[in-house]
Amino acid sequence: MALNILEAARRVIASVVITALLRVFRFFSAWKTAVPSAIKRVPPVGNPLLLLSATQLAKKIRRKEVSSVEVVQAYIDRIQEVNPLLNAVVKDRFAAALQEAAQVDKLIEEETGGEEVLEDRLPLLGVPLSVKESFALQGMPNSTGVITRKAILASIDAAMVALLKRAGAIPLGVTNTSELCMWLESHNHLYGIANNPYDLERTPGGSSGGEGSILAAAGSVIGVGSDIGGSIRMPAFFNGIFGHKPTPGIVSNEGQYPPASGRHDEYISNGPMCRYAEDLLPMLKIMAGPRVHMLSLNTKVDLKKVRFFSIPDDGGNSKSYPVSKELIDIQRKVVERLEADLGVKVEEMRIPELRYSFEIWSTYMNLPDKEGKPPTSMAELMGEPGRPVWPLWEILKSLMGKSDHTIPAIAFALTQMSSESEPSPFIVQLRESLQKKVDKLLGTDGILLYPSHPRVAPEHHTPLLRPYDFPYTGIFNILGLPVTQCPLGLGEEGLPLGVQVVGGKLQDHVTLAVALYLEKTFGGWRDPGASKA
Repeated sequence: MALNILEAARRVIASVVITALLRVFRFFSAWKTAVPSAIKRVPPVGNPLLLLSATQLAKKIRRKEVSSVEVVQAYIDRIQEVNPLLNAVVKDRFAAALQEAAQVDKLIEEETGGEEVLEDRLPLLGVPLSVKESFALQGMPNSTGVITRKAILASIDAAMVALLKRAGAIPLGVTNTSELCMWLESHNHLYGIANNPYDLERTPGGSSGGEGSILAAAGSVIGVGSDIGGSIRMPAFFNGIFGHKPTPGIVSNEGQYPPASGRHDEYISNGPMCRYAEDLLPMLKIMAGPRVHMLSLNTKVDLKKVRFFSIPDDGGNSKSYPVSKELIDIQRKVVERLEADLGVKVEEMRIPELRYSFEIWSTYMNLPDKEGKPPTSMAELMGEPGRPVWPLWEILKSLMGKSDHTIPAIAFALTQMSSESEPSPFIVQLRESLQKKVDKLLGTDGILLYPSHPRVAPEHHTPLLRPYDFPYTGIFNILGLPVTQCPLGLGEEGLPLGVQVVGGKLQDHVTLAVALYLEKTFGGWRDPGASKA
């Protein structure tokens, strides 16, 4: 009882302090977030080209039914229409993209081998692509929202970006992130804050929030994100699109900032984000590069033979908020449809160790690498290329509106200062137990349904009041499992609903097959300008 009272008091005090900081933060950042008050969401899609998947567009371009220039121009027009409302694309390369599209059209005219040759060699030929700004895209900024890095331009492409370009994709620009990719809202003092296309006063998530926002607004058809705690899946959820966190070690982590340190390479995954489920698999085939053979992406999945499990919440972690009723209800509807359509039995279950998801994630994120070197600290990254920042000083500067850094970044640096140097044996034991249970449960033919987040897309800055909700996604980074985030229509406020589809290690093809089923069953992405709950 005493512990419960103490915990309640701690949460009240923390809430008061963070609320005060939040008010100051909103005051000084208001000029960056302002949009006309009468505008609540982006306008509806007008050009039918924007309603085709990347797979369909590539086929039409190869068959000369539409030119790459037409497609690229359609997406440029849409970005110019919606980006003033979203602040999702922070730097474009429209002129270069149109030149590359013209070269694609010329290549197709001169091709003598036929459509099949082009499809095999250049499966994304002429298709527009958006890229998270933390990935190197030659000639584009690669700051990750850090003001001291604003003059840095990428001299080469990140490994997976190069693979997508080699497959024929045409980058349109780079998109907004959270500062140093370590917060669930895409906001920084270099580019400002990104908005959600379904409600401009809400967050598109982070750290791949710019990607999620512009994809959902039909300003891009495919994009790429990174995920070390949910940075693909939360934006995909908040924006009603598909996002896939692959099994770690498949897609290269080379060419992104910040670079992995400590044991982060074991937990971070780079993957595809898109509006249409059929684009996930071909994108992953390309992005996996030389490691694609480790996955069974050409294996056909019979969903009637898949074992399904559903966990409705984390069991009651005192730090996270309860899962909302509408998210519990939509996950239950998924279960009902699976059982009715496929004739399977979905087992609802609990795993007690999930209550400690935050503690497990934070512990393992701070572990040193095999040589004993700890992860690069947030204070160091915030200060580069100079000396590390002093977090306490940055808090004082922030209260006066003088800091170059966001409150979440400063808070993260502060927590690292007080983190334990040695992992708790209790937490290590919990993680090992959880790993064994989940691996045994899923095997090679199991799927777990799990909430994406306790609630739908929150209003701007309010995640500061609920900083411990992300472990619903973060725990699967530590467990090293593939996860596909799937949209499930809109809720009572007209905001996207969704669910995480979790598979066993290297069983990405199974989660992607379930994504196709859920898109067909629940309708997939909805145009935010035309959608109703």
